[in-house]
Amino acid sequence: MYRKFAVYVCILFLAAAMLAPLMPVPNAHAQTPLEKAIAQAPQGTGKGQVDPSAPAGYLGIPGGLQVNLALAFIWAVWVGWVFSTVGAFGGIMAGVGHISVFGLGDYAKTFKDTTPALNKFITDSIRVSNQWLVGLSAAVSSVNYGKQKRLILPLGITLGLGSLLAAFLVAYTTMGKLKFSQYQGWFGLIVFVIGGFMVYEMTPRGASKKKRAKDAAKAFEATVKQKGDIAQQGVKTSKLNLTRIEITFFGQTFGFSPVWAFVGGFFISAISSFIGVGGGFLYVPFLTSVVGLPMFVAAGTSALAVLISMVLSIFNFMIKGVTVDWFLILVELVGIFIGSMIGPRTGKYIPEKGLKWFFIVLAAYVGLDYILQGFFGIRMIG
Repeated sequence: MYRKFAVYVCILFLAAAMLAPLMPVPNAHAQTPLEKAIAQAPQGTGKGQVDPSAPAGYLGIPGGLQVNLALAFIWAVWVGWVFSTVGAFGGIMAGVGHISVFGLGDYAKTFKDTTPALNKFITDSIRVSNQWLVGLSAAVSSVNYGKQKRLILPLGITLGLGSLLAAFLVAYTTMGKLKFSQYQGWFGLIVFVIGGFMVYEMTPRGASKKKRAKDAAKAFEATVKQKGDIAQQGVKTSKLNLTRIEITFFGQTFGFSPVWAFVGGFFISAISSFIGVGGGFLYVPFLTSVVGLPMFVAAGTSALAVLISMVLSIFNFMIKGVTVDWFLILVELVGIFIGSMIGPRTGKYIPEKGLKWFFIVLAAYVGLDYILQGFFGIRMIG
């Protein structure tokens, strides 16, 4: 059941990726939001200017930034591996790639004073580009985790349904209104706070209420070490109704309320859609700390919840006129697919504590760096 469900959704996502550029424009003679923004930019060869005689760069902007496609492909493999291994941080890493590694952040900032509309459009484009990458990784990861019985289907769907309304509201209330510096600062602050929460979770006090999760994780790790069949003791639903869902995983029983899962999905999606990421970096702490699940189950369940919210969020942004650099995105999607196929097959060999510390280190560095850059204009390096 898991496999068929995830395969169908993955196929739909890939079909959408191919057909989205072909969506008809309501009025072919009207300027698109991007064309309007480019027309407002002063012409020239300096910063914050558009050079009509230069080759088209990012988003087809004349004289725009030229992204290294080989670097984009390699980074996308990394993004796919990170998301499919931890069940989180794929969107954060996608954002780091688009903002810092490819230089789109600094490029957007050049239009801050000369053409604010173009600054905001590039910011929205980065947000949606992140979501395309995370969406595909989530689809592929759902297939792989489902096959390994490391995905709680009812919980993932409930979280995803809660995220749909939030994704809709955020797209329609923030599009075209967020300056890049604001986006970067809030991006960093949210990531940093989540990293701090994960540190608390690693302390004796934070871990005191997670005996069942620790026992299940130890049993899982022992089975992997002995090269046993992890699917045999994987997720099995023992109770399913509107007020209570219970599952078993490696000899331990875990229960949760679908109502609270729905509410959690709403708030997580609201935050993640705002900064243009999948939300796995919020879903994973929610699943491990609030629901009390082991990391080995949280990753797959998070992937499914992210997939559901990403489909609607991408649609909402793009139907309102936000576009992405399709050639760049397609190159990155190939890398995402490769990385996402590798992640679930290698992540099971990494101890649960190792996965969490990996998560924390990434959160601390990325969060602090982007807070300083976005709010204060200070770079940690360079």
